[in-house]
Amino acid sequence: MTDPDQAKPTSERHVPVLKDRCINLLAPAFEVARSRGETPVVIDATLGMGGHAEAMLERFPDLHLIGIDRDEEALALAGERLLPFADRIDLVHAVYDEIPEVLEDLGFAEVHGVLMDLGVSSLQLDERDRGFAYSFDAPLDMRMDTGRGQTAADVVNNYSEEDLVRIIRKWGEEKFAGRIANRIVTARAAKPFTTTGELVEQIRDVVPAGAAKSGGHPAKRTFQALRIEVNEELDVLERAVPAAIAAIAPGGRVVVMSYHSLEDKIVKGFFQAGSKSSAPLGFPVELEEHKAELKTLTKGTEVPTPAEIAENPRAASARLRAVERIKARRAA
Repeated sequence: MTDPDQAKPTSERHVPVLKDRCINLLAPAFEVARSRGETPVVIDATLGMGGHAEAMLERFPDLHLIGIDRDEEALALAGERLLPFADRIDLVHAVYDEIPEVLEDLGFAEVHGVLMDLGVSSLQLDERDRGFAYSFDAPLDMRMDTGRGQTAADVVNNYSEEDLVRIIRKWGEEKFAGRIANRIVTARAAKPFTTTGELVEQIRDVVPAGAAKSGGHPAKRTFQALRIEVNEELDVLERAVPAAIAAIAPGGRVVVMSYHSLEDKIVKGFFQAGSKSSAPLGFPVELEEHKAELKTLTKGTEVPTPAEIAENPRAASARLRAVERIKARRAA
């Protein structure tokens, strides 16, 4: 079955989340670069379908953009969308924790901004054969990079019941993890899972109907857990945030949008650590090496306005955090 959205131009298939707020947070970092006589450089570490990148390139005619994505289909679509800016972009097939390697390969010592829009892209949700959505039947895949790694089917068919309980409870924050894992193991003994619909059917049978009233679709949390496991999302994020912080020049900024508490907790941890003095408690003088390297730009997490959610319902769960580098980068 062909998805009608696939026939639409990329700009119509993808509404960038919190676009203006993200760009406004990054803009002062580009101004700092110009004041030093430098060309501002930004990394869109999760390029997706290129909505944020296009908006930045249109607004800042001198900006050079490095776009990173692990999804080759997304990179191709973004490349078409960004063709008018071809002389000001470098698009790279990589995972976003590979920022240091990407910069080294491209010959950049540092950048002035990094944007991360975490979670599943519009492309991945809308393309039915990718298996990210529980709302229609599709192959049980969920890989952001379809060229490598295990699929969601590999996980549900091969993991032990104990491991399934662990990931569904930990990554999905699902209180019925035990019931779901037990049903998966029982069902796969008769027939291995191959589609999302088969998995949804089994989950529906064991999650109480009343739970959907407060928690949404009964398969929502399990699908989140499987997606995180398949793509090693939180492990990647644990490496990517410090890599982004290390890459920015003084006055540079890192802006991150997360979509669930597990992601936000990781981002918050690194941002808070960098925003505090490392001087020992009671130390009489704060030495230069103890001074905070970051300044927090958002008060806690910023959330979408009702108008932003109305424009793009997928923005509803977005949480925005941003920091600025206020101390020179450590020598490599």
